[in-house]
Amino acid sequence: MAERLLTGAVAPGFTLKDSAGQDVTLAPNGGAGTIVYFYPAAATPGCTKQACDFRDNLASFTSAGYTVLGISPDSVDKLASFAAKEELTFPLLSDEDHAVAEAYGAWGEKKNYGRTYEGLIRSTVVINPDGTVALAQYNVRATGHVEKLRRDLKLDT
Repeated sequence: MAERLLTGAVAPGFTLKDSAGQDVTLAPNGGAGTIVYFYPAAATPGCTKQACDFRDNLASFTSAGYTVLGISPDSVDKLASFAAKEELTFPLLSDEDHAVAEAYGAWGEKKNYGRTYEGLIRSTVVINPDGTVALAQYNVRATGHVEKLRRDLKLDT
């Protein structure tokens, strides 16, 4: 299992394909930073709830200068279907070999119904414009997480 990122660490760079098959590279955005959230599987109930929460709160993140990127081990085709069905307006990135999730500490041992396996750990990392980690949250809940993140980033005024 990869080490979890800590506040102040340099966030690993990456380039991944989005739901349209275009390369998206983590890069300084000139705003407040980038919110990278990792979710296990597109079009599942929890991941759909979380993605729709990000979609519904996207204006508050972008008006504060944040870019939102969702990353899962799903294929580009599955992400395209998910984005279209749920009308998601931020990039969904395909990390099929889970290399980026591993680099971010979002891939590791999970337990579900008494079974232990390797998988994606629902996580969110907020990256400052200078590429350092502002906030890293692991094992977050699908429901209520976006609301908590907005509070943590002091976006609720």
